Parts: sequence; C-alpha cells; structure tokens
Amino acid sequence: QVQLVESGGGLVQAGGSLRLSCAASGSTFSINRMGWYRQAPGKERELVAQISSGGSTMYDATVKGRFAISRDNAKNTVYLQMNSLKPEDTAVYYCYAWAVVDGSTNLGRYWGQGTQVTVSS
Repeated sequence: QVQLVESGGGLVQAGGSLRLSCAASGSTFSINRMGWYRQAPGKERELVAQISSGGSTMYDATVKGRFAISRDNAKNTVYLQMNSLKPEDTAVYYCYAWAVVDGSTNLGRYWGQGTQVTVSS
C-alpha cells in the first residue's frame, strides 16, 4: 500500500557527489524508519544507512563520513547525500520504509525499485 519512487542515480566520476531521493506515496497513517540498501553485481544486498522517525541515523562503516541520510516528513521523502564517491560505491541503491498503512495497526516494510549509481575511475 506504500509506493516508493527513487531518483537521482547516474554516472559520476570518482570524488564526485550525487544525491538520491526516495518519495513515498499511498494510504499511510505514518512513515517511521527509512533507509537505503545497495547491491553490486555478484554481491549480497547490504544496508548503507537508516534514519529513525526521531532523526537518529546509522551508517555502514564503508560510507560513514562520506554519506549523509536525511528526511523531509512533510514530503514523505528520504535522501542520501553521497560525497567523495569511489568506484566501489557502484551499485543499485534501494530505499525502504517502515510504515503503518490504512486499515492496519502494525508496521510493514516497503521497498523502492532501485536506482543505478555508477562511479568511474
């Protein structure tokens, strides 16, 4: 019941920056924790960053200090600012959200379709 649409991916040179956006829509009472995973070819999907409803953040060690996650609750949108990009950051990035939807009192997890980030050396 929650649709997540990502944007902002593309091709960038090493050392450059990108900002990913993920906008949620649907019949929701509230959107709680949001975050980002990524998956490179031949590798498992890994958690990159997450942000709670209260604004607390968590980062994987590989991106800490380079990436920043934020959210705009009025727009139902989560962002991932990616600085000092490296070729090893190349992956498909997926956003997710935990949300309480219409007709339910429990949290459900919803996923975006993914957006490609390619970092050239």
